[in-house]
Amino acid sequence: MWSNLTQSSARQREIFEVVLRNGWDYMRRLLTGGKTDEPKLPPPAVLRNIFVDLGPVYVKVGQLLSTRPDLLPQEYIDELTALQAEVPPVPWEDVEVTIRQQLRQPIEDVFATLNTEPVAAGSIAQTHRATLKNGQEVAVKVQRPGLEKIIEQDISLLTGLAELVSIAEFGDSYDLVGLAEEFGTALRGELNFTEEGANGDKLRRNLAQSRWFEPKKIAIPEIYWNLTTEKLLVMEWVDGDPILLAKYDGMPGIDRVAQRKAIASLLTRVFFQQICLDGFFHADPHPGNLFYLRDGRVALIDCGMVGRMDPRTQQLLIEMLLAMVNLDAQRCSQLAIDMAGSTSKTVNISNLESDYDRLLRRYYNMSLSELSFSQLFYEVLEVSRNNRLRMPANMGLCAKAIANLEGIARNLDPEYNFADQIKPLMTDLFGRQLIGEAPLQGLLRTALDIKNLSLQSPRQFEVLLDRVTSESLIWNVAMKDVEALRRTLDSAANRLSFSILVGSLIMGAAVVSSQAAVSNVYYLSDILFAAASLIGLWLIISILRSGRLR
Repeated sequence: MWSNLTQSSARQREIFEVVLRNGWDYMRRLLTGGKTDEPKLPPPAVLRNIFVDLGPVYVKVGQLLSTRPDLLPQEYIDELTALQAEVPPVPWEDVEVTIRQQLRQPIEDVFATLNTEPVAAGSIAQTHRATLKNGQEVAVKVQRPGLEKIIEQDISLLTGLAELVSIAEFGDSYDLVGLAEEFGTALRGELNFTEEGANGDKLRRNLAQSRWFEPKKIAIPEIYWNLTTEKLLVMEWVDGDPILLAKYDGMPGIDRVAQRKAIASLLTRVFFQQICLDGFFHADPHPGNLFYLRDGRVALIDCGMVGRMDPRTQQLLIEMLLAMVNLDAQRCSQLAIDMAGSTSKTVNISNLESDYDRLLRRYYNMSLSELSFSQLFYEVLEVSRNNRLRMPANMGLCAKAIANLEGIARNLDPEYNFADQIKPLMTDLFGRQLIGEAPLQGLLRTALDIKNLSLQSPRQFEVLLDRVTSESLIWNVAMKDVEALRRTLDSAANRLSFSILVGSLIMGAAVVSSQAAVSNVYYLSDILFAAASLIGLWLIISILRSGRLR
């Protein structure tokens, strides 16, 4: 367990110093051997400072944590959402070396112009504006040199710290090692720009058709795959402004207020389709990743972080959204348990329903215009977390995406209401699920199934009657957890048998001892007493180790 912590001792020492310097009392007690039964996270601002002091990799960990409201309360999510890597850009000389290594050809043969000053710099990469030889303007995203080694080192240390904290009671509620491994996978994924490009292509294909919005109004930058590698991403340059800073003059004949309302509605429909239909969604739609283009389209950029949902989780999420809109506490409880799956075995259902009832009761007298849906979603996840329900990670990503979306939409349209926006979409979605995409074809298939059933039923009923009358009918009954009951009964029977054996040996030793003066067999009495003592001692130890003395 300590192998990860013993690596890179200088970095390990630096992490401990940062943690102690920022005054995280729980880690101070843990490292000094104090009581750790009731651990507490550092205050949100302290946690943010710890990540900033630890450098770019941990800033990225903080940004990933900000997408997990299923793990952290909202005040932590708000603090970490604003976390930005205060990292100066890499000197052009180093960037140029990386570009030449990745292109494997002279830069002059690829780009007509390449701005040496970055338009954006982050903890993983920085972006430069360029023009290809054919005149096409592109964005060139270059990974920071030497980042792989640093990230692998810090992932190893992060996993080691998770193993250390897991010793405490805190580890019973959260799979910290699994969480550290999950973040490690996410960080490694962000180092591979071909994955980001593939995500963008998949989103573009999914959004190329829709019955809820006009696909031509959405743009996702094209990827130049002949120039893209794991450390270099060349994509179409989007000519526009961040969604909240745009002037909205790209739709002639439509006033600015109406345009902003239309964009808010468009974004809702786009993300509802991604989450509830496609099962593949842009998981980081903050205002800097959404652009309003000169031609009136909305562009989604930076597809490095995406969420995925299997059909079962999609269905549960849709029903959860509907239960939240209807403020149905009992239904929310059942759906939360279904989402958690195998981790919900020890949940007190009565307490869970009571917590949801208290939560939703606060919203009963609110009008929909006053309801912050993302706030409600966060609180629903918090109730699940407090009841030790481990929700799927994609639920946290989904909640964060909805929170970002609702925040942007309310900035665009002060009268925006998320519930009003999604109700007609959910009605249409349930209708499609009920009757399918081709109602006539589905009806004919159902009629054919009924016909086949009507033809087969008489023969099957005849076979059943024949087996009943001939006493050849066999019932196969499977009882759950019978094996555990059998082992418990075997253990109890064995202990009882040994107890009887110990008593018999003691009685036999007493009888032999009383006759020893006549038969001169003292040694036999000693052997019987020793055997009884050993078996009795083993029996006592076995009972104590089982923890079931009472």
